[in-house]
Amino acid sequence: MMKMKKIAALALCLALCTLMLAGCGGSAGQSGGSASQSGEDVLIVATSPDFAPTTFVDTSKEGQDQYVGFDIAVAQYIADQMGKTLVIQPMSFDACTTAVSMGTVDMALAGFAWREDRAENFNLSNEYSPSDDPNLDRQVIITLKDKEGQFTTPADFAGVKVGVQTASLQESLCREQLPDCELVIIGDLGTGLLQLKNGDFACMASAYPTAEVFMNNDPDIALAGFDFEVDDTGTVVVMQKGADELTAKVNEILAKAAEEGLMGGWYAEAVELAKSATASEVTFDDSGNAAS
Repeated sequence: MMKMKKIAALALCLALCTLMLAGCGGSAGQSGGSASQSGEDVLIVATSPDFAPTTFVDTSKEGQDQYVGFDIAVAQYIADQMGKTLVIQPMSFDACTTAVSMGTVDMALAGFAWREDRAENFNLSNEYSPSDDPNLDRQVIITLKDKEGQFTTPADFAGVKVGVQTASLQESLCREQLPDCELVIIGDLGTGLLQLKNGDFACMASAYPTAEVFMNNDPDIALAGFDFEVDDTGTVVVMQKGADELTAKVNEILAKAAEEGLMGGWYAEAVELAKSATASEVTFDDSGNAAS
């Protein structure tokens, strides 16, 4: 029943997108246009709800309200400040940027880190973060509890299968810092966790906050013992290349949220909800269909 409700909500979102694009005569161009600039008072945001506590699903809720997490709170604040109604369009992680490029959504929020290739192909907001806690910037490897602490250096990963989410920061880090590991590309971390427990690979790369959720919810999961070397980075909003006016507005809103000290509260609420029995990481394919 819940799956049918999710599909119905998705269909409503897609129908709304179609009407909006018809109203503006097609997808946004490189001049900085976007999906919501058709005159409709909506802000369409792509997200991949399989990345707790950043974006995930509260199964106790229905429709648009089921999408929760730190980035969803940020998206809601942006929409509120712009005087628009937030419409969440769930899809796979790599499909989020494709939708932004095509102009079928206004922006994507799904725990995106700043990367040079993203900056070349998209407008990225200023980085934002809920706090100065260094753990929020950590990029780690998780494994099963019986292998805890066994992978501490790059040499320990020689020939070891490591699961990484496609098009993610973790994939880039693995290729750069663990060149001798055997990468196994996965669609989302929720499914990847099941594959890890099934023995499809020995380790999985993850942002520390997500790894912490996994470890809190599953005693069989532990840190492998290796941290990637990363610069201190926050999260960014991904927007269409050339959408300079929208980008400036988003940066203004993000600065206001930071000045008002709102982000820490949003993150704390997301973490607590991610630990609850109603929290779920839901996978969507590139066509926007929820996995069974």
